[in-house]
Amino acid sequence: MFTNEVPTSYSKYTLAKVKDIFSLTTNEKVDLFIDTPILEPSLFLQEILAYNLPLALASNSEKARSEMIISPILIELRKQLQDNINIFSGIEFNVESDNGLTGVCDFIISNSSEQLFISAPVVTLVEAKKENINAGFGQCVAEMIAAKIFNERSKNEIPAIYGTVTTGTNWRFLKLEGSIINIDLSEYYLRDIDKILGILAMGAKRGNSGNCGLGVSPSEANFQERE
Repeated sequence: MFTNEVPTSYSKYTLAKVKDIFSLTTNEKVDLFIDTPILEPSLFLQEILAYNLPLALASNSEKARSEMIISPILIELRKQLQDNINIFSGIEFNVESDNGLTGVCDFIISNSSEQLFISAPVVTLVEAKKENINAGFGQCVAEMIAAKIFNERSKNEIPAIYGTVTTGTNWRFLKLEGSIINIDLSEYYLRDIDKILGILAMGAKRGNSGNCGLGVSPSEANFQERE
């Protein structure tokens, strides 16, 4: 049962609440990104994850998972896309306080060369959770709505905003198109790192219509179709 009270920040949103307030429709589908090409990780990333993973799991805190697992993956993404995206970690993203679209986002990916502050278009929101990925959907979707509004205000609207909720070892992906939230029911694990990178890269490349503004062709970014 809903109350008329609007959440005060991203972290207060549930999926049901964000759907209600912003009149969203959910489309839940298995293998939503099945046709997305994989992106092969570098040997360097593989070595980092192999070394960091036991440390992150031993600590078993959200901060450790963010720093030791998620951050290296996002930095790898930026490197493979030839530094044409920027990543902001643990930064305030205050867009619309009246609707509770305020607070700190774990990671924001923007398709912009600006490094000192968030600049449109914001293409992907990454929400880190220690556990219970499903509980993070509401917060992630609220951040995606904020990104959509932010891009529109900057006159840099894009067709879709991507989101992911992750424990570092487990990843779930979402895509906001208009008022429809597409939720991939498939869960990806670190053994699927090539697919995780592929989906993240596709979100970044789709962050600008036409040639996506990245100047990176699929071959240059080492995309491959999974057989």
